[in-house]
Amino acid sequence: MRLADLSWPEVAEQAGMILALPVGATEQHGPHLPLSTDTDIAVALTERLAARRTDVVVAPPLAIGSSGEHAAFPGTLSIGRDVLKLALIELVRSARLSYDAVLLVSAHGGNAAPISAAVRQLRDEGHDVAVVAPRWEGDPHAGRAETSLMLALRPELVRIDRAVAGPTQSLTDLLPRLKAEGVRAVSESGVLGDPTGASAIEGNQLLAAITATMSDEVASWRMASP
Repeated sequence: MRLADLSWPEVAEQAGMILALPVGATEQHGPHLPLSTDTDIAVALTERLAARRTDVVVAPPLAIGSSGEHAAFPGTLSIGRDVLKLALIELVRSARLSYDAVLLVSAHGGNAAPISAAVRQLRDEGHDVAVVAPRWEGDPHAGRAETSLMLALRPELVRIDRAVAGPTQSLTDLLPRLKAEGVRAVSESGVLGDPTGASAIEGNQLLAAITATMSDEVASWRMASP
């Protein structure tokens, strides 16, 4: 069920529902994946969660997040940490006028800090809000995992013939320079990892596993909510 497809009387008739907001990004994902990758993944996971739970309504995605580390690559859009935090606070306050609870589903690591700050403030204000930030083993950015996910979700947008390997060190090793100088300082292509071997089969397996984990996390949250 998508919020944007409903009329206001239909929303008013709902009771005990969770509004799930996909939080993505518009940023480079190497020469082979679209700028919409993080948003596409967040939307897909949110919709799969809604297919498992009858109490979830899917909000339109927030498709521009905090992506300053990718600014050196053409096409990347970013509203920064402070603006993202404020946007999420206002969105949740607004959503809570209609919904019992709000779930933020984020598929971009750069959004983590502002989302956490927003959730802390919103909870202090008494809002029932939670966040799930799906993670998977493997390459940190535009590597095999994300390429497999996009081959499963939007294969027509994957330019697999343009895929190249980037640095394959752990994100922990890359992070100090990445934070100080941005992604381009550590990867000319924007890829962190190696897309080699990516497949739609692996992508569908990842989607199923991540959705199951998310579903368990949401169930625990709702069990603990007053």
